Amino acid sequence: MSQLSNVDAAKQQEWMALYERMLLIRRAEERLSKEAQAGSLPGGVHLYIGQEASGVGVCSVLEDSDFITSTHRGHGHFLAKGGDLKAMFAELWGKRTGICKGMGGSMHVADVSKGILGANGIVGGGIAIAAGAALGIKVAGEKKVSVCLFGDGAANQGVLMESLNMSAVWSFPVIWVLENNGLSEFTITKKVTAGEFTDRARAVGLPTVTVDGNDVIAVQAAMAEAVERARSGGGSTFIETLTYRIRGHLEAEDAFLGGYSYRTQEEIDVWRAPDRDPILRFAARLVEEGVATPEQLAALDADVLGQIEEAVQYALASEDADPELIFDITFSGQRA
Repeated sequence: MSQLSNVDAAKQQEWMALYERMLLIRRAEERLSKEAQAGSLPGGVHLYIGQEASGVGVCSVLEDSDFITSTHRGHGHFLAKGGDLKAMFAELWGKRTGICKGMGGSMHVADVSKGILGANGIVGGGIAIAAGAALGIKVAGEKKVSVCLFGDGAANQGVLMESLNMSAVWSFPVIWVLENNGLSEFTITKKVTAGEFTDRARAVGLPTVTVDGNDVIAVQAAMAEAVERARSGGGSTFIETLTYRIRGHLEAEDAFLGGYSYRTQEEIDVWRAPDRDPILRFAARLVEEGVATPEQLAALDADVLGQIEEAVQYALASEDADPELIFDITFSGQRA
């Protein structure tokens, strides 16, 4: 870290940690994209590339004891909350050493020890879970918070209004984080959604904030205020982070679309530009503020790529999942 920075030493260290976490997510998912295209993975993957600042900013102010619920695009949330990269990769490769013993796959990574209550293959599936976790916190009189990360497609599920209402009436310590990437699977969100998402929370009296979801510092600041409110008994907050999904809905998207395209390459390129891409933006800020040099960032990138290669080899070397586990995991106590 630079000695000439106007940013104090503690903040420099924090910013570098944020950047490293974002970079870990980006490089991990780029590797998953490559493996998916090569047919090396046993299932499909829905990537978080382009949205790293949102998840990292949110999770940067949480403790391991705080809960999050995630989505089918959950790799980024898992890693942002401190989930183990090796265990996640092993899970995606269907291995016994996976975080769910190879039985959950890409859309269901979870680690309760880190407060990660799980990604979810059901659109909007984490909403009621987050509300329930918050109710449990309130009943127990704890200072934890529950965070629900969900997308704009999930925001059209009826369970959201039910859960927002409950969180407002009973002052749940839950933070609703809508990651608005403007896309609902293969559909432009504006084509199927009327009004502003934040108005749904305002309707039940919750405080709301809309923030640049590709600015990790802005997301962190909004989240810090919401967490403080929840821990002190002030109840829920609704945060909308404006971001963009650079990759497709899933890596096998072309097979589903059959030649149809719901967005242009020009649009994607706009969000890949240095002033929009969350990784490039934050890297430029780190250099501009004197927090790091380009050479230091390049060295960090090389280190992250080394971690990813190690995780891939760990996954490949692990034993395949045991199908007999289905009797203990899915159907508990059903063995003959």
